[in-house]
Amino acid sequence: MTTFPVNTPLIPLAQAQGLEGCVLTYGHFSTIHPGHIRYLKHASKQGDRLVVALVGDGPANQRSRFQFSQQERAEGLTLLPMVNAVLLLADEELPEVVSQLQPGVLVLGKEFEHSPEPLIRRAIAEMRSAGKAVQFHAGDINYASAELLSNSEGELVDQRRNQFRLACRRQGLSLDGLLEGMQAWRHSNLIVLGDTIVDQYAACEAVGMSAEAPVVVVRELQKRNFIGGAAVVASHIRALGAQCQLLSVVGTDSTAELVRRELAEREIGDGLVSDPSRPTTFKKRYLVENQKLFRVSRLEDHGLDREVEAQLITKLEQLAPAANGIVVSDFVYGVVTDRLLELLRELAARHGLMLFGDLQCSSQVGSVTRFRNFSLLCPNEREARVALQDKDTGLELLSQRLIATTASERLVMKLGADGFIAYDRNDAGELRSQPFPALCANPLDVTGAGDSLLAVMATGLASGQAMMPTAALACCMAALAVETMGNTPIGADRLRQQLENLLSS
Repeated sequence: MTTFPVNTPLIPLAQAQGLEGCVLTYGHFSTIHPGHIRYLKHASKQGDRLVVALVGDGPANQRSRFQFSQQERAEGLTLLPMVNAVLLLADEELPEVVSQLQPGVLVLGKEFEHSPEPLIRRAIAEMRSAGKAVQFHAGDINYASAELLSNSEGELVDQRRNQFRLACRRQGLSLDGLLEGMQAWRHSNLIVLGDTIVDQYAACEAVGMSAEAPVVVVRELQKRNFIGGAAVVASHIRALGAQCQLLSVVGTDSTAELVRRELAEREIGDGLVSDPSRPTTFKKRYLVENQKLFRVSRLEDHGLDREVEAQLITKLEQLAPAANGIVVSDFVYGVVTDRLLELLRELAARHGLMLFGDLQCSSQVGSVTRFRNFSLLCPNEREARVALQDKDTGLELLSQRLIATTASERLVMKLGADGFIAYDRNDAGELRSQPFPALCANPLDVTGAGDSLLAVMATGLASGQAMMPTAALACCMAALAVETMGNTPIGADRLRQQLENLLSS
């Protein structure tokens, strides 16, 4: 691995021998997240040697444009196995690099395709005039991981733990500081609004194939119910030590009574409104040896009638003055109406509340762009791309575009097996990001990962904790959530133990 001296303003050909004909990429790489990995992996496939031209910090007498110094950014790049060399630029002199290296291919991010920047246009023109290829690519988009095919589970766990420690170090987060921050969580008072779900898991034994039709025959052995959706978000918040009220809509059935009993046992404020026109949303999953076979859902997703909606409005107006924030957990089953969202914005302005939103539409039709002017949004990549009708843009620009479209203050972009990226603004209003890994390499049940993450983010931010320490704790929380089958509330003690295991070893 070749890393050039930090104080070299421009790499002369004498110091770049053997790099002619390489694949050249370019950028500032302030924080290396999965979007950059995709881009660099694609670029590395275009030739034998991948060289990264790294934008410099700029003039020494000016404040750096980037969150981290060029040296720190270069160190991150040298850890990537697909990168063969890093060219440290004084500023943004890409045309000079093209002239000296004569690369065989120049691969730029999609954001550069129509860039008006003169230096970018010059570099592209020089490549094309020499008959060399120029590609604009964001990397291949995948919503699943194949890492276990090339690495053992132990290797992946070690790798991701190291990534977590590096993220904490770059953000100046210590074990003592994170644990101290959790002490303030008990002062948070949150309202959770959204769809309540009851998840039933049925453990089965595989009997064989049916003689009547090509279907698997199973025998049910045991079943267990878990409250999910907005109800489990509220359960996590309460288990973490904060106060919580749940506002939701249920049917007039035995499933609704189960939810009420669970809320009472967990000391969660019961703001449930009964609607006889819909059953309580119920999902049954059949499993054999911890492998899910299929799911059966019993639900109605029509919009609320005015009377039911009015009851929720009354409860919101009563509870809002004593709250620090409102969490919206929307599964697009009809509870979170446009009228309620407008009221949330009015209440937030009137009482100084924070708004936290998560819209999950894996099997429904919805858009996270409904949530405007929120303190935090927590979509996954697929939801963001569907909402913005954008399948090509790189991950960084996609996230920035979603923030701009929704006027959200902060964002957590969830990436499944690749963890998530946390976006925040510094004191100057500049957007800053930090990726956090998925700490569990082989999850047992990913159903509740997003709910647990949302609960920590809302609890921490509502208590006054900053974005990045809250995100680090949410990373630990999500890892705990996927280690067990079914949605079970995770308490503060388990989270502290997980954090200590990660940062004290």
